[in-house]
Amino acid sequence: MTDANPGAPDLPADVSALTYEEARDELVQVVARLEAGSEPLEASLALWERGEALAARCQQWLDGARERLAAAQAASSATSSGTDEAEEDDA
Repeated sequence: MTDANPGAPDLPADVSALTYEEARDELVQVVARLEAGSEPLEASLALWERGEALAARCQQWLDGARERLAAAQAASSATSSGTDEAEEDDA
């Protein structure tokens, strides 16, 4: 999968390098810390920003997966259509 996503927000380099699973797992940890409510305000804001970046990274991976699936389905449909037309021509 390519990381180029023109409509995506600018992400910190360390977040941009994460796999989907890594970003998701860290996001779960960030949410748990925020829900615990034990962090000071500044730390909570930093966690929130980190969580937003992690969520955006996960969304990039999911969008890329959807695009790849749609392309594969389109290619499969085109191949099937071409086969169907060839069979009709033989009849």
